[in-house]
Amino acid sequence: MSTAAAPARTGQVLADLIPASRVRDVALVAGGAALTGLAAQIAVPVPGSPVPVTGQTFAALLVGTSLGAGRGLLSLALYALVGMAGVPWFAEGGSGTAAPSLGYVFGMMLAATVVGALARRGADRSAWRMAGTMLLGEAVIYAVGVPYLALAADMSLSAAVAAGLTPFLIGDALKAALAMGVLPTAWKLAGKR
Repeated sequence: MSTAAAPARTGQVLADLIPASRVRDVALVAGGAALTGLAAQIAVPVPGSPVPVTGQTFAALLVGTSLGAGRGLLSLALYALVGMAGVPWFAEGGSGTAAPSLGYVFGMMLAATVVGALARRGADRSAWRMAGTMLLGEAVIYAVGVPYLALAADMSLSAAVAAGLTPFLIGDALKAALAMGVLPTAWKLAGKR
């Protein structure tokens, strides 16, 4: 009897390779929230924007892709609720409900669900599909975050795009490139176990 893991198949996400249990799921959800909170502390201010460049969006999309839609949503919802309750783990140690960047956190919840569903269909198995998945996830985050920024900061939509989208496009392309290598490689390594 072999102890090697069965080859990964479509319908699974990386987290499914760990033996199933409620403890596993709780640990993955809490761990994903904590990872997102830690990554949010990697922040670089953007001149003219109330929103910094952070590692938060990359972590949120990685969590969604690795955990799948349900656990990814729960993880980002936990991250959002705990941050809104006062734990300083939003970007730059922020917390609460008044931050103009809170819309991006809400967008991350939706994006984690979308990329998690795509990962379950195999979108994280090849470099190019993974890049497309990440870019789609980023688009979802912006679709929620930019209009929220416009409302919260009393900006026009074009000003919100200039302050909350345009300065981040190069960084998002780099994050997608990083994901192109990380997740497909993780699947290859898992297949060799």
